[in-house]
Amino acid sequence: MPEVEFHILRESSPVARLRHACGLAERAYRAGERVLLRVDGDAELAELDALLWTFGDGTFVPHDRLAADGTPGGQEAPVALTAGPLPAALGTWPVLIDLALSAPPAPRTAGTTLPGRVVEIIDADENRRRLGRERFRAYRDAGVTPNTITHD
Repeated sequence: MPEVEFHILRESSPVARLRHACGLAERAYRAGERVLLRVDGDAELAELDALLWTFGDGTFVPHDRLAADGTPGGQEAPVALTAGPLPAALGTWPVLIDLALSAPPAPRTAGTTLPGRVVEIIDADENRRRLGRERFRAYRDAGVTPNTITHD
C-alpha cells in the first residue's frame, strides 16, 4: 500500500498549488527520487513546465513531459509531467504528486498499482476541498491511512 500525504494549502491560488508541487518535486529530486506530477489539462501542464524552471533562485529540476498517451517514450529526466492518463509503468516513479481534480486509481486496481508515495495537494478552493475529502475517504476505505499536512 502506498504512503499517502494530503498537503492542505490555505491559499486558493492555482499558482500556489503549482509552486508547492515544484518545491516537493525539487526536494524529492535532490533526495534521488523519481517523481511524476499529474495535472489537469495542457494549459496547467504548460504552466507547471515553465514554473519548474523559474520557481526559485538557483533551482534546477530536470523534467520532461510524458507523451499524451502516458508513455514515457525517451523520457529520462527524474521528474515527469503528465496531463494525460497515469502510465501503465507507474512504478517507474516512486513518487506521484497529484494536482489533478480526478482521483487516481484505487491503490490496488486491476493492472495498476500506485507508487510507494502519493502526495495530494489541495488548496482552499471549495471544489478542490470537496474532491480532496472524497479522495481522502477513498484511500481510507481502501485500507490506507493518509497523513494530513497543513501549510500556511
